Amino acid sequence: MKKKCMVLFLSLSMVLTLFVGCSDSKDSEKQLQKVTLNEVAHSIFYAPMYVAIEKDYFKDEGIDLELVTGFGADKTMTAVLSNEADIGFMGPETTVYTYNEGANDKIVNFAQLTQRAGNFLVAREEMPDFRWEDLKGRKVLGGRSGD
Repeated sequence: MKKKCMVLFLSLSMVLTLFVGCSDSKDSEKQLQKVTLNEVAHSIFYAPMYVAIEKDYFKDEGIDLELVTGFGADKTMTAVLSNEADIGFMGPETTVYTYNEGANDKIVNFAQLTQRAGNFLVAREEMPDFRWEDLKGRKVLGGRSGD
């Protein structure tokens, strides 16, 4: 898990360095490059990024990062295509859908930021001997409906 978080953080850092360039300003003061990142949902797998934002690591590198939650891959892709976001965290299937619909803008994917879904099953009460069969006949609330 630690290794995956580090890979995610390094991948994000590499992507964000694309937005930092040489400044035309001759001031010695560091100017921040505004970058808007739209994530499809909050996930524990992005925890290193959340820590980096809170600790101002992006600002230390000249990046003014605005984090927006899209609450759905379709909304995140729309934000990227409409230039409301510079980067979108979502699955690659949205790029395929966009391409198949004939979009003029081509999206570039950076793959494998995470290797597993960031979904967890939680209960209101402790279930020390939980088995998947315990879910039969129970109501389970999902994060979003599948298509």
